[in-house]
Amino acid sequence: MHKVFISYHHARDQLYKEALVRFGEANHIFIDRSVDTGDISEGLSDEAIREKIRDEYLRDSTVTILLVGLETKGRKHVDWELYSSMIDGKVNKKSGILVVNLPYLPWTGSGNVHAPHGSEEQRVLHPDIASWYTPSRLDLERTYPYMPARILDNLASKAKISVVPWRKLTTGSLSFLIEIAFRDRSSCRYDLSQPMRGRNSSASRAATTLLPEQVFCREVSYRETMQARFELALR
Repeated sequence: MHKVFISYHHARDQLYKEALVRFGEANHIFIDRSVDTGDISEGLSDEAIREKIRDEYLRDSTVTILLVGLETKGRKHVDWELYSSMIDGKVNKKSGILVVNLPYLPWTGSGNVHAPHGSEEQRVLHPDIASWYTPSRLDLERTYPYMPARILDNLASKAKISVVPWRKLTTGSLSFLIEIAFRDRSSCRYDLSQPMRGRNSSASRAATTLLPEQVFCREVSYRETMQARFELALR
């Protein structure tokens, strides 16, 4: 099994991360090596946090899974984790990257896929799609309005980063996606031109109004939603 680092917005999407880890462990798909809430002291400087993420967590993983929710793109720690996953340093080597759009996002872009690993990925995971095209950066921004800019840069530059909706995760599909991300990680040429984010930003008002009211619900409703999704995936 490959060692996986999961990058996500801890305050909003913790339950999805926990559900993904349980699913991966129960089906022997991956070993979790991500940072959990409370693992790193909030009293540390930004530079110290970056160093701990890079040298203590990412060095022991080979694939990074990004969970994209409403405010993921504005989180500085997510950006640091992505940047560190893309660089080939002395301590940690670059990782393969897989992007998963969470199911509570508005319909725009949340169900779209990106399959850059070639015909094998397209045939195995998306046999229902008859034709493929290469989107422009503007197309990508419109398709994925909640995607971090660093990921959009790399999708536009044809880096091998797959994008799938949460509902597509099954034992077989997740295993396959992690394997091809791992396989192609060394040959992946990442675009690192985007400056590292210096501070957090919240979702724009326009983006927030796209969400249905039930998104801002009690924690139990999130948990029930996730359990239902995984029950369907396991059938």
